[in-house]
Amino acid sequence: MAAAGAGRLRRAASALLLRSPRLPARELSAPARLYHKKVVDHYENPRNVGSLDKTSKNVGTGLVGAPACGDVMKLQIQVDEKGKIVDARFKTFGCGSAIASSSLATEWVKGKTVEEALTIKNTDIAKELCLPPVKLHCSRKEGMRNSLNASMEVC
Repeated sequence: MAAAGAGRLRRAASALLLRSPRLPARELSAPARLYHKKVVDHYENPRNVGSLDKTSKNVGTGLVGAPACGDVMKLQIQVDEKGKIVDARFKTFGCGSAIASSSLATEWVKGKTVEEALTIKNTDIAKELCLPPVKLHCSRKEGMRNSLNASMEVC
């Protein structure tokens, strides 16, 4: 049962990652003035960077790579016995928008149940960060949903 729970948590964390909007690698050279101050803030002062103990039974880890964009993101969530996400950490290799989106996503999921976190859409993150629609093309919602569902097995 513990192995099944770990797999479910892993899928939940992966699903969260796949909801984060990402930029194509070619946009890395865009001038900083084109980024909204919210993106710059999360890029320069990212929240919740790091890792959680992946061997813990209530921690799920998701890893997403987007070949078209060149971004790689790892997201971990820790879920308590009541099904609330009590901590979230990320590591992202990619553009400023990918880092900012990951940072914001970790802030938003903390304190929510897995079900509540599943209601967060990549478009919600993009709207909060004032990202233009072109920066959503690498988002894949289904992976985030699968990863969050995985965390429910542990609870």
